[in-house]
Amino acid sequence: MSHSPAVSAAARCAVLLASVAATWVAMAGQAAELPPAATPAEKVWLLGEPPAPDDNHGTPERVALGKALFFDPRISGNGTVSCASCHNPSLGWSDGLRTGIGINGSVLGRGTPTVLNTAYNTQFMWDGRKKSLEDQALGPMKTPEEMKTDFSAALALLNKVPGYRQMFLAAYPGEGVSEDTVAKAIASYERTVVSKDSRFDRWVTGDRGAISLSEWRGYQVFKDPAKGNCVACHKPPNFTDNGFHNIGIAHPGGQEDLGRFKIRAVAVLKGAFKTPTLRDIELTAPYFHNGSASTLEAVVDHYARGGDDRSNVSPDVRKFDLSDAEKADLVAFMKSLTGPTQVASLPQLPQ
Repeated sequence: MSHSPAVSAAARCAVLLASVAATWVAMAGQAAELPPAATPAEKVWLLGEPPAPDDNHGTPERVALGKALFFDPRISGNGTVSCASCHNPSLGWSDGLRTGIGINGSVLGRGTPTVLNTAYNTQFMWDGRKKSLEDQALGPMKTPEEMKTDFSAALALLNKVPGYRQMFLAAYPGEGVSEDTVAKAIASYERTVVSKDSRFDRWVTGDRGAISLSEWRGYQVFKDPAKGNCVACHKPPNFTDNGFHNIGIAHPGGQEDLGRFKIRAVAVLKGAFKTPTLRDIELTAPYFHNGSASTLEAVVDHYARGGDDRSNVSPDVRKFDLSDAEKADLVAFMKSLTGPTQVASLPQLPQ
């Protein structure tokens, strides 16, 4: 039996109207799932350009030289390891290991901190023994267990390579090839390793859809003094206070690491380590100075139970009761701090 044109048209119209209605309902549901807009107060989380000392502002020539030195294993003691061996761009500018591996396979006592956003730091290394990015750049080179660089031999090598001589001349005219210019060049390159355009940052600048409702709820847990209170140490804008805290890490076998206490013998600093940035944190597992937490979930659980060794724990580290949903939201929030992938191509090293 055939249908009349009028009936068919009416049916098609009804289907179309139902489709439009369903679309509007779906859109309304999606809008309802958007988190609240950021307030002006949230702008404290936005990072500006990294600072640099007056004698080492970044230039293309300095960055290019620093990049070459960062990836060049020839300036290590046996020519086999470079800065990039431990600070691998593919592993969040760290190494993915519980503790670092140095020259000749030496197992180091602490995990490898990421290079990312160190440009914003005021103190460097887990124990803060270095006070500038330039000073930090030389630290691993001069450490026998890490790169074990013989600087007399390394500088002689750099001076013998015409390409390097030209690069130093272009980057630091009149300063020559020296420990100082090596440090300044590497620091200039490291100041380009920056993450400051995460989805969270985009939410702060007005894009309500940049983060999910779960991530927004995690942010509330993160900053609530009665909940996670993470903001007590992970402060704006780089999610670190550049301070040192004992967070209750247990050391099996009694192999305690005194941390900052070795630099400043103040009782509260016994077992205290530098607060790391949380930016790009999902890329830099495992966590803590000894790599004892393999996931962000494990990190949250550690803090929820108030740490494991409370003999000298920071007063900001205390037990807190979070539901499983709140813990999942907190982890989701931390993952919203990951910025766009920063591609780091390998340089052509001067021969």
